[in-house]
Amino acid sequence: MSGSMSKKFVMALDQGTTSCRAILFDKDSNIVGVAQKEFTQFYPKAGWVEHDAEEIWSTQFGVIAELIAKTQINPEDIASIGITNQRETTVVWDKNTGKPVYNAIVWQCRRTTAICDELKARGLEQTFRTKTGLVVDAYFSGTKVKWILDNVEGARERAEKGDLLFGTMDTWLIWKLTAGKVHVTDYSNASRTLMYNIRDLKWDTELLEA
Repeated sequence: MSGSMSKKFVMALDQGTTSCRAILFDKDSNIVGVAQKEFTQFYPKAGWVEHDAEEIWSTQFGVIAELIAKTQINPEDIASIGITNQRETTVVWDKNTGKPVYNAIVWQCRRTTAICDELKARGLEQTFRTKTGLVVDAYFSGTKVKWILDNVEGARERAEKGDLLFGTMDTWLIWKLTAGKVHVTDYSNASRTLMYNIRDLKWDTELLEA
């Protein structure tokens, strides 16, 4: 037997709001081992919540290494890795340096309420609801991206040059795990951004430009 069918394990990465976990399963879906570590929460203002995306990466990578060491498996016996994550939390980073331009803005953060109110005042709430299935709320990623572009010095200009990447935490971890070779997400994360059309299954230009 060759390829992934001969592999013995599947690893799940659980990138949560307060901690990162790695869980190893065997071919019969039994849990072989678990490693978990909490990371720092930042509250720069009332109602604001941030994470250090670099700390999340180092924490997630650390529990992967801890789990492999604890279980004493050969990493080559891992057939695949799956990621589950805090979906709306938003990170924007420089694709050339790999460095975030600002802390990750967490799903709990309410700083973009005024942006949401403006979209509603412009009569766009039903457009967003129809295309995304979501209400216009600071909970979701889209207004967090706008806040970063509007408030981090030079961010919008760098984005227009194509130097910046956006992602939810799955995207960030995959980009780091592949040494910057892969910039992807999945439907479940994209559909929580307020920028993805769940009818057409694509990023929506009207929403992106709103």
